Amino acid sequence: MELNALTAFLHKGGPALWVIALLSILTLALILWKLWRLARQGAWARGRARIAVALWCEGGQAAALEALARGGDLRARLAASAMGALRNPRMNREEAREETTRVAKAELAELRVGLRALELIATIAPLIGLLGTVLGMIEAFQELQESGARADPSVLAGGIWEALLTTAAGMAVAIPAAAALTWFESVAETTQTDLEDLATRIFTHAGDQGAG
Repeated sequence: MELNALTAFLHKGGPALWVIALLSILTLALILWKLWRLARQGAWARGRARIAVALWCEGGQAAALEALARGGDLRARLAASAMGALRNPRMNREEAREETTRVAKAELAELRVGLRALELIATIAPLIGLLGTVLGMIEAFQELQESGARADPSVLAGGIWEALLTTAAGMAVAIPAAAALTWFESVAETTQTDLEDLATRIFTHAGDQGAG
């Protein structure tokens, strides 16, 4: 019964409402997938990298690398890459810095995967809703014109509110998509700041460990 009611509701809004319904499912799936992906990448994990960098700054380079040897989150991977590059006799300091920058860019690119799709949904969902409303209004006024003097205001009102459904639905999808996008972007920006800070501290306290 509930499924039939939902189908009837979607039919009232026309094709635009069906498209928006699909976008709502896609938005939810993207948000859940992105949360899972961020957790796997260790977007909120800071402990291991901070401990390793603290050891590095105190002169315990070997201990720092040992703390990072087990892999882990993206901050730890960046720190391990920077330390390894500095201790590589085949690299001078500038080459080590370029390698660290390359790794950081790759990690940040992975962190931002999927955000363009959310941005697109947040942009087009209201536009699709508005298009559905315009098409519905056109249809309603066409019916009013055909009925002439026998026009029933209640019928016209019914056609208008059904047309407005798509605008409301489009906004209902766009708002959470935009909110999730903003939050994910803030996570990426915070992570970028952390990576820059870690790399700066590692290179500043490299001492005689740098090759060059």
